Amino acid sequence: MIAPLAKFIDWSALQLSSLHTPSFCGQDPGLEEALGFVRGPDFIPAESQPAQVEFDGALHFRFPTPRPSALPENNTVYGRLYRCAGRWQARPTIILLHGRNSSLSNRFRFPRIAHHATRASFNTATLELPYHFQRRPRQPSGSRNSYFLRLAEMRAQAVAEFRALTGWLVEQGCPAVALWGSSYGGMLAGLTACRDVRLAAVVMAVPGIRMKNVSSNRILRSSVRQAWQKQRAARESLDSTALNLITLRPLIPRQNILVIEAMHDMSAEPTEELWHQWDQPEIWRVPHGHFSFSLIGAPCLMARRVLRWLEPRLSDAATRTQNQ
Repeated sequence: MIAPLAKFIDWSALQLSSLHTPSFCGQDPGLEEALGFVRGPDFIPAESQPAQVEFDGALHFRFPTPRPSALPENNTVYGRLYRCAGRWQARPTIILLHGRNSSLSNRFRFPRIAHHATRASFNTATLELPYHFQRRPRQPSGSRNSYFLRLAEMRAQAVAEFRALTGWLVEQGCPAVALWGSSYGGMLAGLTACRDVRLAAVVMAVPGIRMKNVSSNRILRSSVRQAWQKQRAARESLDSTALNLITLRPLIPRQNILVIEAMHDMSAEPTEELWHQWDQPEIWRVPHGHFSFSLIGAPCLMARRVLRWLEPRLSDAATRTQNQ
C-alpha cells in the first residue's frame, strides 16, 4: 500500500476514535494501585487450571473466567470452536485473539480464517476478550473504577483465560496450541508467551507493545488530546513494568514466534526494539499502517501465509507430544 494512503487511514481512524471523551477524564487513574498489582505475585500466577467449558450447540462455548471481576457480565468467557472433521482432539488448535473493540474481526474475519485453518487440519477457537461485546458493562458506571488498575486487571484476566482454555484443549488431547492475535490481541498473545511454556507458537500481528501513546499528539480534538497528554508521565511509569513487552522475555523458542510489523503504523510502536530484545524472531514487515493492515492486509492472503508459517511448528509440536 502507498505510504501516504496508509498513514491517512490511520490518521482518520484516530480522529474517529477521539470523537468520544476518554473514560479516564476526570477520574483518578490509580497509578500506584496499578504499579503495585503488576509488580506483585498475583498479576499472572505461575499456576493455571483448565477451563470448565460448556457448549451451547456444536460451535459456541462458554466458561467462567478464572479471574472474576466486580462486574457479573464480564465473568463469563464466550467463544467459538471450529473443529476439524473426524477426531478433532487429535489435531492442533489455533486460538484467534481480536483487537480492541474489533467486532469486524470477531464476527466476519475470524470465521474466514477458521475456514482456511480447518482445511489445513487445524482447529480454530475464538474468544471475546474481557469487557468486550457480550462482556461489556451494562451500566456505564460499572467501569468507573481506577483506570490504570482496570487496564492491568483486564490484561491479567485475558491471559488467565487464554491459559485456562489452553489447559482445557490439552486436557481434551489436542497435541499443540498456538495463539494468533492482532493489535491488542497481538500484545496479549506476546504477554502470554512470556508466561506459558505450553504454547507451540505465537503470531503477533501489528501488536501493541507499551503503554505510552505517541499517536495521541495527532488528535485534533484538543480536550481529548490534552487528556492523553496528562497521562504521559503515568504511562511512562507503567512502561517499566510487565505492561511493556520489551521488559519481558518469551518462554517459547524464538523460531516459534512471528511478529508482523506495519511499516507505516502511526502509533510508533517500538517493534524493532522488541524484535532485538526478543533475540530476533521471524518478522514480516508489511507496507501498511495499523488500520490499513487490519482492513486490507489481513484477510485471506495474509491468513494463508500465516497458516503456512504455523503448519510446520504445530506439526512438530504435535509429533513431540504424541511421542512422549
